[in-house]
Amino acid sequence: DQQTKEQIIAYTDGGSRGNPGPAAIGVAIYKGTGELLKSYGQTIGVATNNEAEYAAVAFALKKIKALFKKEKIKRMPITVNMDSELIVRQLTGKYKIEQKRLFPLFIAIWNLRLDFGSIHFQHVPREQNKSADRLVNEALDQEQVKLFP
Repeated sequence: DQQTKEQIIAYTDGGSRGNPGPAAIGVAIYKGTGELLKSYGQTIGVATNNEAEYAAVAFALKKIKALFKKEKIKRMPITVNMDSELIVRQLTGKYKIEQKRLFPLFIAIWNLRLDFGSIHFQHVPREQNKSADRLVNEALDQEQVKLFP
């Protein structure tokens, strides 16, 4: 149906090797029909796992906005899937954010949300988030090769 065709589903993941340590994000953006639109994996410097998770969500929202423009994203239902239950619960207002380092990232996502109509943050099991997880690890592996050729 039209609702499914218009829907966008993003899978996001962030991780660091060490906590904090070298960190990366992974984002895979799909149409509601299951067709992969874009995928991204990149390092973000030194960060904690939670900071990387937030950075991945912010990156995904910015990319969706760039792909579809402001008028269209007001009408498109967006689902952001991630395997971090903590971040989902913080973004949906079920948990407080205790770490001050996460405040600016949360605020950035909060402000990005204002450009969208419907955004649903959803926790998925790690097995369902393999595409984003793979992108994180590929980015970290490539960075390690650059540092230690």
